[in-house]
Amino acid sequence: MALKVIGSGLGRTGTLSMKYALEQLGFGPCHHMAEVFRHPESVPLWVAAGNGKPDWDALARGFNAMVDYPGSRYWRELYAHYPDAKVLHTVRDPDTWFESTQATIFAPDGPLFVSPPGMQEFFSIIASDFGSKIGDRAFMTDFFRRHTERVIQTIPKERLLVYHVGEGWERLCAFLGVPVPQTPFPSENSRGVFAARSAQLRT
Repeated sequence: MALKVIGSGLGRTGTLSMKYALEQLGFGPCHHMAEVFRHPESVPLWVAAGNGKPDWDALARGFNAMVDYPGSRYWRELYAHYPDAKVLHTVRDPDTWFESTQATIFAPDGPLFVSPPGMQEFFSIIASDFGSKIGDRAFMTDFFRRHTERVIQTIPKERLLVYHVGEGWERLCAFLGVPVPQTPFPSENSRGVFAARSAQLRT
C-alpha cells in the first residue's frame, strides 16, 4: 500500500484532527504519533530511519496517509519514495505553535524528556532537529517558518496544500478531490487531553 497523503506539518499543528479528517474522507488508516505508542514494535524501524537506514514501505505498511511526528520529520524522503502522493502541510501562527509545544510535546514532563521505556533514542532523534534551543522562542519560531518555506520550495504546487488549522473542509476536500462532508471538521488533542494521555504513558 503506497501512501496517498504525506503530512509535512510539525506536531501541534492540528495533526490529530487532520488524522481523523483524512480517515473520514477515505484516506485511512492515517499514521500519527499515536500509532507509535499503540505499536511500540515500530520504534526500531523509526530509529533505523533516523540513523539513515529507512524501510519506508515497512513503516507505511497498512496506511494510506501519514501526518504528525515521526513521519513529518521525513516528508522529503517520503515524497521521494512515494512521488505520486500529495503533500499536506498543516500550519498555525508560529508563536501559538511554540506555546502549544512548550505545554505538551516539548514540556519538561512531556514524552520528549520523560520517554516511555524503550523510546529514549526514538525521541532523541526527533529532538535533534532543535538541539539545545527547544525552549528558545526566537529559534523555534524561525525553525517553524523555515520549515514551511522548505516544503513550499520543494513540492510542486499542484501536489501541495498549505492548510491553516481551523479552516475547515472546503480547500482540503478540493485538494483531495472528494466531496465535502456534512459533519463538522474534527477537533482533537487539546492541551488538556494531551496532558492526560501523557500521564497515562508514564504510569
